[in-house]
Amino acid sequence: MRYSCHRGWLDKGQPRCIAFGGTRADAAIAEAVLQVVQPAAIEAAMVAREEETLKQDEVLAALQRDLQAARYSAQRAQKQYDAADPENRLVADELERRWNDALLRVEEVESRIGQQTRTCGQTPPAQPDEFADLAAALESIWPQADARLKKRIVRTLIHEVVVDVDNATSEIVLVIHWKGGVHTEIRVPRRRRGENTTHTSHEAIDAVRQLVRICPDLVIAGVLNRNDLRTGRGNFWTQERVTALRSYHQIPVYSSERRAAEGWMTLTEAAAFVGVSPGTLRLAVERKEIAAEHPLPNGPWIFNRNLLSGDAVSELVARARARRGYPTKPMAQQGSLAGC
Repeated sequence: MRYSCHRGWLDKGQPRCIAFGGTRADAAIAEAVLQVVQPAAIEAAMVAREEETLKQDEVLAALQRDLQAARYSAQRAQKQYDAADPENRLVADELERRWNDALLRVEEVESRIGQQTRTCGQTPPAQPDEFADLAAALESIWPQADARLKKRIVRTLIHEVVVDVDNATSEIVLVIHWKGGVHTEIRVPRRRRGENTTHTSHEAIDAVRQLVRICPDLVIAGVLNRNDLRTGRGNFWTQERVTALRSYHQIPVYSSERRAAEGWMTLTEAAAFVGVSPGTLRLAVERKEIAAEHPLPNGPWIFNRNLLSGDAVSELVARARARRGYPTKPMAQQGSLAGC
């Protein structure tokens, strides 16, 4: 979907005003609407639960009145049967039939009352904590909701949306005028030329650009999947998909010869080159003492051999060797103060 303003062009032949893709703008408006609707939805759910409980109580009260009327009819039928002449079998049989029908009606109403009582007992009173997850539920069902229902909700809440394009920041500026006078401004990044809704994230592209220094495509695919990064269409990464991504963005393939020539190393290789343990080298990197790259949290560290020489590295090696020089337990020749 794309929004564009052609009024000036249609009326006076002026240049078109603004035009932008509607996917991100619609998503931003939907998110704002959900933030407004969620508190009201929780309140509405509690009111609905209370109304349901009240309705069940009303049904139970009506059944109680029906039971009272059925018992009265049964007692009246019994009195009529007792007052009839036993020798008049035609009248006595008819009155007995009416009495039995009245008793069956009493049993039927009593059964319905028992069923309704059990139903009411299964519905606890409404509690606010019970609807704590309703906000997340609204976000999950909103995309599949009927378009007509969405439009009704939006028209109920929003008076108008004023849109402009900030060319300096390449953003779409949305000003929502809510009914009631409150205004909300939302800024949405504008889609760049050649970009679509299924493009791969810049984080994944940058990570691949760095990881090809030390990893082949198959290993890179596993690293991307471990970091919950997906393709533009939401698929898991495979070796073929990483290869296609590299080809599209003109990222060179991994080469062991180029890696050795340029001096790229993993954490283990860099630690062996320096002469310290991998843990010691990693702590030094985290303290900003040694330069290294870490494209993804659940991925390998990348070192360059040319940066592993200097005063900082020498001091790190000296400290590591000094720590290894201290004895971890008293030597046999060391004296004891126990006898002093």
